[in-house]
Order: sequence, then C-alpha cells, then structure tokens
Amino acid sequence: MRDILDTITKWWSDDETFGLATVVSTFRSAPRDPGAALAVEDGGEVIGSVSGGCVEGAVYELATEVTRSGQPVLQRYGFSDDDAFAVGLTCGGILDVFVEPVNRQTFPELGEILAAVERGEPVAVATVISGPGRVGARRVIWGDPARESTGSLAAGLDLAPGVNLDAAADDDVRGMLAQGVTGIRHYGAHGERDGDELSVFVNAFAPAPRMYVFGAIDFAAAVARVGKFLGYHVTVCDARPVFATRSRFPDADEVVVDWPHRFLAGAEVDQRTVICVLTHDPKFDVPVLEVALRSAAGYIGVMGSRRTHEDRLARLRAVGVTDQELSRMRSPIGLDLGARTPEETAVSIAAELIQLRWGGSGHALTSTEGRIHRQERVPV
Repeated sequence: MRDILDTITKWWSDDETFGLATVVSTFRSAPRDPGAALAVEDGGEVIGSVSGGCVEGAVYELATEVTRSGQPVLQRYGFSDDDAFAVGLTCGGILDVFVEPVNRQTFPELGEILAAVERGEPVAVATVISGPGRVGARRVIWGDPARESTGSLAAGLDLAPGVNLDAAADDDVRGMLAQGVTGIRHYGAHGERDGDELSVFVNAFAPAPRMYVFGAIDFAAAVARVGKFLGYHVTVCDARPVFATRSRFPDADEVVVDWPHRFLAGAEVDQRTVICVLTHDPKFDVPVLEVALRSAAGYIGVMGSRRTHEDRLARLRAVGVTDQELSRMRSPIGLDLGARTPEETAVSIAAELIQLRWGGSGHALTSTEGRIHRQERVPV
C-alpha cells in the first residue's frame, strides 16, 4: 500500500469515501504480493494495482459497489479454463482481495497510521476478513509495546472466559512487524491460536530494511541507487570526507563520514539488513567485516577478485574470525551475470538479494520448470 499513501492520505484528509482493495493472500503465480492495494474514490478516480492489470477492472467495480453499500467483501480471483473471457488471472494464479469502505468515520485511526508510516515508525493493522464475529473489525498495533493498541478483533464474538483474542493477536502481530511480514493469521472461534475459523489479515508497515554500503566509490553510487529502488533505507559510509559527500550519492538516504567498523558497531542491524563492503582495501574491509560477520545481518557481500577474497579470508582468520562466521560472507559479491560496469555490478548484487529472498535458482527461467514464484526464504 505504500505506493498509494500520498493519494489516500489526501482523500482521507478531505473526508472523502473510497473503496480500499487489498491483496490478502496469493496462490501459485499471482503477480502481486499480500499488501498490494488499489483504491477507488467515490467520484471514480483510481490509484494503485492488485494484479498488474489482470483483474483490475473487476476489482474497480467491486470497490465502487463496496463504497456505496458500506459492506466489506472478501473476493477470490483466479484463472478460468472454461471461459477465456472470465474474470481471472491469465498467469494461472489466484488472488484473495479484501475490499472495504474507508473514510474518516469508518477508519478514524488511518491518519495517524499514515503519518507513522511516513516517519518510518512500525505499525500494523489487523482486520477480520472472514469467520465469526464482524468482518471488517479492526485493531491497530504499534511496534512499541508501551503504546496501547486500539480497536478490537472480538466484535460480535462470544469469547470463552479468560480468552483474550486481542492480546494473542498483539503478540503475533508484533512478531510479524519485527520480521517485516504481511499475511493472514487464523484463530479459533473462542480465540485460540492456530484455529481455522477466524481469519485476520495483518498489514505490517515495518520500517524499510536497511542497506549499509561501505566504500564511497562509483560502484557504491550504483548500488545505492538500485538499493533505494528495491525499497531499502540506504546508508553510504566511508572514512574519507572528500569522497563521502551528498553530491556523489544523491540516491542514498544517509551519507556518513566515519570508519566503517566504528559506524557499524553502533548501527541498527537485524535479519533484514544488507551489508555491502565495496572498498576492497584491507584496512577498511577487515575491521568492518569482523563486526558484520558477528552481527544479525541477513546478507553480507564483499567486492573483490578471487585473489583478493583469499587474502581477505587469511586476514580475517588471523584476527580470530571463525570458519562458521566466514561462511556467512558472500564474496565475490553478486550473481555471475558477467557484469563489468558499476551499474551492471549493482544489478548483479540486486539479483543475488532477490534470489536469496525468494529462493530462485539463478538460472534462466527458460531452462527451469515448475513454479516461477516461491515462498520467502531469507528476510533480506
């Protein structure tokens, strides 16, 4: 939904009513992931996409109907072999789309949520999409456990004594926020986890994952550009102030002048963090890799030739880095695409990140069989 935030913020602020259609689950080769959204304003203006074009017309009509009726709807769209002109996904996938009416009265918390997303604060919206109780019941959960959640998923439910559905959902959702995961969770009619009766869609607005690029060189500028394109919060760091300048890295969110190892030791790092070490200079590489390889980072890639890589391994072992820690290092960085220029190298690094995240083979699709889209493997 991030790509339509500006528009729906304006509609909501102007007290307009719009139908918000959100992909809540996908099967097989569906073109968009859970969280993708399309919104239709009461006057007919549309923004966003849920399928890349396959079922947009049908979703547009449904969103228009929901806006007028005020009743949320969960709709499944899929490929039909019987009627080539039936509404469906020509790719053979299946989408479940939840459509709900939104305005300042039906969703009073939306303005605060949108502002938090703009500030990069973690927040999630949990919505009942099917099952007993009230479809459309909503709860807003903040990443900060000290901040009280609002709303209730238990509307219309007769819960057993001692069962607290909202508390159970809060625990689950905060775990999803920590991992940056959007998806459906199921609860029993009486609030037990792992039931199959109540389906709750969790739209997790986690801060953008971090990408740290060490080495203020021309390759770093290209990597920062593609990292930003992929949705990372990009920081370029180098100890040399003459090279680490905003004018040389306009696409980076931050440009830091500091010794890489010192900066990384105090930086936020989690499983979604990407670290790219591009300096191929031992006085920078070895200290920062000591810190990186002992961190929680999901990806640690290092530039350099195979000869440089062997020398780097020896230097790291000499300072006490273990073979298990060294096995986390991807060097030389990137997939084998034959890349030569900074831009081509950045694409090869991006390709490796995508491959690791989704479990692709790295081979040309024409030489593979089976599903094109896979389940997420590594949160990078």
